[in-house]
Amino acid sequence: MKFRVYVSLKPGVLDPQGRAVHHALEGLGFDGVGDVRIGRFIELEMPEGTKEAAIGEMCEKLLANTVIENYRIETTER
Repeated sequence: MKFRVYVSLKPGVLDPQGRAVHHALEGLGFDGVGDVRIGRFIELEMPEGTKEAAIGEMCEKLLANTVIENYRIETTER
């Protein structure tokens, strides 16, 4: 059983990495790019029957800094 976790900064939290990418895109001639936000993607392979709540607990304790980040969990087939 696979779980995908998407971690992103909460709205209003400054994203210096996103700003740097935005600036680089403009420098490369890509006009019209709005705001750029950078996040993380984590894929976990877990035993069958693993509950999404267990993955949520992992996010709360380690995978995401819930003070400044949001996370979203998806369950996928192997």
